[in-house]
Amino acid sequence: MKRIGIMGGTFDPVHNGHLLLGQQAYREYGLEEIWYMPSHIPPHKRDHHVADGADRLAMLRLALEETPGFLVSDFEMRREGTTYTAQTLGLLKEQYPDTEFYFIIGADSLFQLETWYHPEQVMAMAVLLVAAREYHTDHTMDEEIRRLTEKYGAKIALLHSRMMDISSEEIRRLASLGLPFSQYVPPKVEAYIKAHGLYRANGSIKDIEESETKKTQKERS
Repeated sequence: MKRIGIMGGTFDPVHNGHLLLGQQAYREYGLEEIWYMPSHIPPHKRDHHVADGADRLAMLRLALEETPGFLVSDFEMRREGTTYTAQTLGLLKEQYPDTEFYFIIGADSLFQLETWYHPEQVMAMAVLLVAAREYHTDHTMDEEIRRLTEKYGAKIALLHSRMMDISSEEIRRLASLGLPFSQYVPPKVEAYIKAHGLYRANGSIKDIEESETKKTQKERS
């Protein structure tokens, strides 16, 4: 049976942390391929504008083009409306019955898993690989894994990957301010963002910086 890792998410934009996590899953669990699968309309990202799907796919292809076994999938992007992990995994299992899927998630997703759309189906159809990192809650990751395993019969394992303290949100913010972000993304992704003017904010840099200063002052008051 083929062993495929799935990295879901918005990838707005893809950054080096996403790549590190995929590489660790590939090595640590002997996976044959890692599919990076951007969401069409992510159900948890409706509070801000998401870059066009074509741009997010293009950045992923640039980031992965020189990494054997790492592929970009538009499986969710081709579907209409909001995409849910349970539905996606169900369709994948129908299309690839001879494949065991490993769904890669962050620590935050582990603790929020029961709020997902049909989480019991997600845990039934894929092995969950969770990034091992500190997460502030009233119990540990090991305790949460044991609880979900006992309740749902889930298969959950830890990924021991070095984590980068960066998010796509922070990269968008830096890009909107015209500040450097090259250390967080592959060079070709940085060039694409700049060439296509992605995340460029309306108004001058001075206006944006003044807005950021006022926001910081308000938070401190």
